Amino acid sequence: MERVCEAERMLIGGELVESVTGEWSTSINPATEEPIGRVPAGSSEDVDRAVQAAEKAWPAWAALTPMERAAAMNRFADAIAARADEILRIEVSDTGNTIRPMRMIDVPTAVESLRYYAGLGPDLRGDTIPATSQNLHLTLHEPYGVVARIAPFNHPIMFAVARTAAALAAGNAVIVKPPETSPLSSMVLAEIARDTLPPGVFNIVTGEGDVVGNAIVRHPGIKRIAFIGSPETGRAIQRSAAEVGVKHITLELGGKNPMIVFPDCDPEKIADAAVFGMNFSWQGQSCGSLSRLLVHEDIYDHVLNAVVERVAALRIGDPLSDATDVGPVNSELHMQRILAHCDNADADGARRMLGGARPEGKQFLKGFWVAPTVYADVSPDMRLWQQEVFGPVMAIGRWKDFDEAVAMANSTEYGLTAAVWTHDINAALKMAKQIRSGHIWINGSSMHFLGVPFGGMKSSGVGREEGREELLSYTESKTINIMLS
Repeated sequence: MERVCEAERMLIGGELVESVTGEWSTSINPATEEPIGRVPAGSSEDVDRAVQAAEKAWPAWAALTPMERAAAMNRFADAIAARADEILRIEVSDTGNTIRPMRMIDVPTAVESLRYYAGLGPDLRGDTIPATSQNLHLTLHEPYGVVARIAPFNHPIMFAVARTAAALAAGNAVIVKPPETSPLSSMVLAEIARDTLPPGVFNIVTGEGDVVGNAIVRHPGIKRIAFIGSPETGRAIQRSAAEVGVKHITLELGGKNPMIVFPDCDPEKIADAAVFGMNFSWQGQSCGSLSRLLVHEDIYDHVLNAVVERVAALRIGDPLSDATDVGPVNSELHMQRILAHCDNADADGARRMLGGARPEGKQFLKGFWVAPTVYADVSPDMRLWQQEVFGPVMAIGRWKDFDEAVAMANSTEYGLTAAVWTHDINAALKMAKQIRSGHIWINGSSMHFLGVPFGGMKSSGVGREEGREELLSYTESKTINIMLS
């Protein structure tokens, strides 16, 4: 067995522990189907242990000054940065994501987010309200106490750290559930958190979603939960949580995101932006991928041909090689889901230009491979237009006039991201205001900017992350009226 991670214990109360059941879960390299490590198969008892540890730890953590918490968070960031190369190789082997962009994004984003929220913590202040002239009315922001983050498989370390930084800065203790298909980097993170943060402030419980995830959602000691994943799972979390208590839940869910191209654009530049925006380096496994390309009919054929040319040139192979552009998808089950979407597209009459199957070659007989795929002439009545694939599959459709483009862009249940490309700023802003998406780029694609809120409308979620709003979301507002008269 090619092991990439020797650390095999999760973190509860500042100690590296096995599951109370003594059971284990094996992680598979999606490029080779070989087992590469194992993690504890956590249980509801392990979740309860983590909640008890967090409940014990958070009052002292919250009692620290913002600058003292910031110092600890920066030590945490320094230690993650020091083991960046080790984490990188584990994540590539465990997720299938290609190493070149991961080197620049995943661990750096985790570190930068810790530093950002560490610096923002001292700005977590309330208001004084002139409700009366005789008295003093003020608000405070207080932490929930114990909060939980359920992380997805596409960026395990990044979401486990970057999306808990705000919670830590606000004075909460955190419980992280890593993804069951790509959990290995969390074992290294457990060692780092143990050595840099107070015991119980940061806890990691590995295991299956229907066991550990459900126990987190239904635990009465956890009132604040954040989740990234599919709308179906997000709705299940809302239902399950509502059965046991009143909880604050934020959801960043799926996307079927449109990139709308006006006829005044350079088709060659549009092709570059579209391929970049599709996130083929993550095999399209990104909620924000611009998976629907809406091109004005005047330049449709030129853009289509240019996109096909660029996608055909992408290099598929070993995700640990810097020469690779596209690696395997995350799991066998996910591969089968993606290929089923391609079958549906064929049946619905979309024109397949590339891909839609395993790549050819002996090296792709094992592993979870889907060739980069482009479908043309996709219309809103087709399933490929409406359903999120979460894979390397791009749908291209054409439009004639402004209102038609808006209707096509808004025709799905999703509303996470969108992009508008044109040299006419008036048309761009008009289009951006009419699109029902939470995060929009004008003449840009699939970029995140630290401090800029990110989140979706419609079935793409509730709440915003990556900015000051996320910090506030990990607090409850308390009003105090001081009667002076």
